[in-house]
Amino acid sequence: MIAGPTAAGKTSLCIDLAREINTEIVSADARQFYRELQIGTASPTKEERKQIPHHLIGHLSIPDYYNVAIYEKQALDIINSLFRVNDFVILTGGSGLYLDTIYSGIDDLPDPDPAQRQRVKQIFANEGLTGLRNWLRKIDPVYYDEVDRANPKRIMRALEVYFSSGHAFSTLRKKQPLQRPFRIKRVVLNRSREELFQRINHRTDEMIRQGLIEEAIGLYPMRHHNALNTVGYKELFDWLANRWNLSLAVEKIKTNTRRYAKRQLTWFKRYEDAAWFHPEDKAGILEYIRQR
Repeated sequence: MIAGPTAAGKTSLCIDLAREINTEIVSADARQFYRELQIGTASPTKEERKQIPHHLIGHLSIPDYYNVAIYEKQALDIINSLFRVNDFVILTGGSGLYLDTIYSGIDDLPDPDPAQRQRVKQIFANEGLTGLRNWLRKIDPVYYDEVDRANPKRIMRALEVYFSSGHAFSTLRKKQPLQRPFRIKRVVLNRSREELFQRINHRTDEMIRQGLIEEAIGLYPMRHHNALNTVGYKELFDWLANRWNLSLAVEKIKTNTRRYAKRQLTWFKRYEDAAWFHPEDKAGILEYIRQR
């Protein structure tokens, strides 16, 4: 399992690793699942995917229904199939929830009471995303520090669980991983804060040159779908809605991507069994992977 914040360099490293250990790559990047989101998600290019087979990239369309339970089944089917012919399989991405699903399984959380679900919907309607965040910070500060706070569905789910059960979402999650028919080693990639932020800024500029603006314009009619509640698109959608100018939209993409990277690192710091590496330490990572 190769985790790491956005722009750390996961894609190129994993291709090199897959070539060295003769295997294939399974994605755990929630936004790269969607075939329409190419530039803004830094999805592996066709050339990169020709070098090494990638799985669960571009297998969905924006309107498709999808959830973490479906992902778990699909990913495990692929992983188990690959292990029949390979000694190693690389699972990689920056979406902690999807990585954790393969490592730990899905939490058996209580179904929310319909009245409490409506209560949470009303909070969102009356107070917006800021209101949801304030509630979560008050009742479950642990999960507040980990969750993608730009995703209202994640926050609403945590509030529903709390209002229905009286227990914080963070206390009900599984503490021990499920027993999988394979051994999982967790590697987290990281760079210095300055280096990572420089890469984020440069990558944003490169995305603009590659056609991110044109991609966002084409997707604007579908902006209400949750798949497009994504850094890089939502800022440009606000520009298209005349909320700010293009220059400010690009700066906001950089700022929000840096904030997202910090939230990812906060999530990965919970991995007590993970080994942390600089992405350029390919030899060290290979040695760690090959250790029995």
